[in-house]
Amino acid sequence: MGIMQRAEQALAEVESMPAGEAVHRLDDASVVFVDVRDIREVEQSDTIEGSQHAPRGMIEFWFDPESPYHREIYGDPGKTYVLFCNGDPRSALSAKALLDLGITNVAQLSGGMPAWREAGGPTVQKARK
Repeated sequence: MGIMQRAEQALAEVESMPAGEAVHRLDDASVVFVDVRDIREVEQSDTIEGSQHAPRGMIEFWFDPESPYHREIYGDPGKTYVLFCNGDPRSALSAKALLDLGITNVAQLSGGMPAWREAGGPTVQKARK
């Protein structure tokens, strides 16, 4: 099975949040938007205003409380973590990976950044480090 087939399968198994709903939940303190794109991609583009960054390759490590790389921002069971990329594949695969770890308070932003922009969601440029 190829990666796009795996992404489609993951998309069928995870919760998806439509962009319009996501934009309306931007100020909801119980929602954390998480950009799973590579940092170089984020730096060359824009991202959701107020979002966090957790690259796809580190998502399980940063979310898993038993990992030595765990980040506290990703450990609140009272929050919903809405993962996004530049479409659906990486966010769906990331959300599925977290579900497989038993982390259920995750969703993926349907359509990613293009859908967010189209829905009128605010974006910011990330400064290069």
